[in-house]
Amino acid sequence: MIFLHNQSNCKQLVSSSPRHVAIIMDGNGRWAKIRGKLHIFGHRAGVKAVRRAVNFAIAHHFDVLTLYAFSSENWSRSSQEVSALMKLFSRVLNNEIKYLRKYNVRLCIIGDINRFSIQLQNSIRRSEKLTRNNNGLILNIAANYGGRWDIVQGVKQLAMQIRSGVLNPDQIDEKILCRYISMSELAPVDLVIRTGGEHRISNFLLWQIAYAELFFTDVLWPDFNDAVFEGALDAFAHRERRFGGRLQV
Repeated sequence: MIFLHNQSNCKQLVSSSPRHVAIIMDGNGRWAKIRGKLHIFGHRAGVKAVRRAVNFAIAHHFDVLTLYAFSSENWSRSSQEVSALMKLFSRVLNNEIKYLRKYNVRLCIIGDINRFSIQLQNSIRRSEKLTRNNNGLILNIAANYGGRWDIVQGVKQLAMQIRSGVLNPDQIDEKILCRYISMSELAPVDLVIRTGGEHRISNFLLWQIAYAELFFTDVLWPDFNDAVFEGALDAFAHRERRFGGRLQV
């Protein structure tokens, strides 16, 4: 179930709208390189695209928007770029609180934040606390996140319950493990969008996107706009989601 941005002549089967959209925001560095700039200029431009995407999600009444901001593998980038990203992340957290509160958006950070500086950890907790009573769009930012890490940390929690005698190994099934995976209390991911032209998941929400539809576009993240987002929704509406079952005729 893969969508390409230039896909055409799709047979319309079911018209529906996603409740939970997840986006792999790729292409900031290439966007900057094309313009002869440092990567950080692309990341700054990407922040504007984030605001556009959030506005779109609010306007289209999504329940949840999840954005892949910084993967656990991104630490392998140059120390200068990582440092600049951390400063940008902290600044955005502090600057966007007023906007999030105005539009009733609840911010959640998913991922292992313990590797971040104490200052950034405090900014994260402050931002989540100030928006936790908002009951509109839920905005998840995946930061120092990896899908494998997510599953492993869930398994570790189950292992501790088994060791303490609270849980029997024979009781473990998908439903129980799911409780310990990020975003277990939210609507499942319906649609994954990846910008930048790559056709891979890159360790993003491996558990949560088991039955999600996939949409890939060549558009670099800083250029992602409402028209591209509409294209993804249109592609989604032209699919019949079978969740592993057969088409009913």
